[in-house]
Amino acid sequence: MPFEPTPASIPPPTVLLRQDPPTSWAVNYTALNPLSVLLRAALIYPDKPALIHEDVPRPVYYTYAVWAQRVQNLAYALRAAGIRPGDRVAVVAPNCPLIADAHYGVLAARAILTSINYRLKKHEIHYILEHSGAKIVIVDHEYAHLVRDFKAGPIIVSDDTGREGCAYEDFLASGRLYSDEKGWRGLEMEPDESAGATLCYTSGTTGRPKGVLTTLRGAYLAAVANAYESRLTRESVYLWQVTRVLPMFHAAGWCFPWATVFAFATQVTIRSVNNTHIWNHFLRTGVTHYCGAPTVQIGLINAPEARRLDKTCTAIIAGSAPTAALIAGLEKLNIATTYGPMTRNYPQPAWAALSAEERSKLVARQGHAFATADEVRVVQQREDDEIVDVPLDAKSVGEVVMRGNIVMQEYFSDENATRNAFRGGYFRSGDLAVRHPDGNISILDRSKDIIISGGENASSLAIEQELAAHPDVLEVSVVARPHPRWGERPMAFVVLRPGKDRDGFEERLNAFARERLAGFECPDVTPQVLDGTLAR
Repeated sequence: MPFEPTPASIPPPTVLLRQDPPTSWAVNYTALNPLSVLLRAALIYPDKPALIHEDVPRPVYYTYAVWAQRVQNLAYALRAAGIRPGDRVAVVAPNCPLIADAHYGVLAARAILTSINYRLKKHEIHYILEHSGAKIVIVDHEYAHLVRDFKAGPIIVSDDTGREGCAYEDFLASGRLYSDEKGWRGLEMEPDESAGATLCYTSGTTGRPKGVLTTLRGAYLAAVANAYESRLTRESVYLWQVTRVLPMFHAAGWCFPWATVFAFATQVTIRSVNNTHIWNHFLRTGVTHYCGAPTVQIGLINAPEARRLDKTCTAIIAGSAPTAALIAGLEKLNIATTYGPMTRNYPQPAWAALSAEERSKLVARQGHAFATADEVRVVQQREDDEIVDVPLDAKSVGEVVMRGNIVMQEYFSDENATRNAFRGGYFRSGDLAVRHPDGNISILDRSKDIIISGGENASSLAIEQELAAHPDVLEVSVVARPHPRWGERPMAFVVLRPGKDRDGFEERLNAFARERLAGFECPDVTPQVLDGTLAR
């Protein structure tokens, strides 16, 4: 049966996709706000597919016109529920229309979106709800048990069907009723572009999760940069998929929920963890863009369904540095790579004449700053606390620091953490890198992960880059292991490619490492070889 949006989702024939600016604004000024890109898209391409959510029992499809109406309904429903400017609205959901709605509807209510990683422990989610001061929770039915004890406000549960009878759909319908058909002109524009847009919490690997607060201005400019740097257009199809591909709850989906709409692209959401579904969309839906960390890319290119695409697809990689071997593997499948959301590698014309291996090593560098961002620096700190740039010699190691339009505003309600992160007038990333003569940066490691062996600094990432080039290696991770003489030595954990022989592999890999790495960089203990789940 064809999908029909709920009656409350159908915009009136005289819909006006415009908000009235405050009278205090100068004629040559409008506060930057990601919400504006949805109104623009719905005005210019009202009938274009905006959201496709079909790998579920009851698929849904929304055009830009219908989606904009649903976002408007959500904003009014939040206002009717008592949400006021600056309040935090918590959302716990996989990649599905609900969380896409929230990236706009919460902003339209002049509130701050707090999207929470549902993979966290229940007590961590409760801590985030309490620390953020969330006033309401909108949750997918699969994860409702994680927020059942929330007492600070209402809990709205979505069954992810898009049909009447769902509590979330009823909530949207109540917003439409509450609006009294005032439309977008009844929703005041946020006058301050420095107001909060999203509050995303870190994973808490080194303590309690910290709330990363970003502004409307920063989110808008990051979205514009994403669209430009990744070459999103009206013909683009962007894939959202939980775990295998970037989830929208993670750092506001690196601002791609807004970037895709800025470019008038179509978004495809998948809530399940399934490489078959992903490759089905690559091959049938015409996916042109997706985001994911390197480990995500490894799984995709080694899936049984993987084959070379007829048209180039762009993978935006972040989270950690990819290996040259991974980039070469993606290239074989006609998947181009770029980085985000702060730096990217800008290919040079001369690279076309290089071999695939030589070109992949250059592409693996993190490159230069995004459009709308200041140039990143690689610095060392002197005894007087002044920071100085490292030489452009590809050898001198420093910390990557950054500032500018798309850096976070602060750690929410944590002045000490904010002050420490911004010391020296820059955001201190904790990434260690070198700078090449052409200005490109290459990340070597996290500062806390550098391996100090006999007084020498060994980069776990650099070691991983070389070991990953072995034809039998699917994935590799290098960590420090205590050593009685040298203090620390590299330890490699390796996942073999399916069907590769484990007999004698350790010796072959050690010999391979000795050809490519300095002595202090070579793992001098037997690598732990995994067959997918167990180490021998």
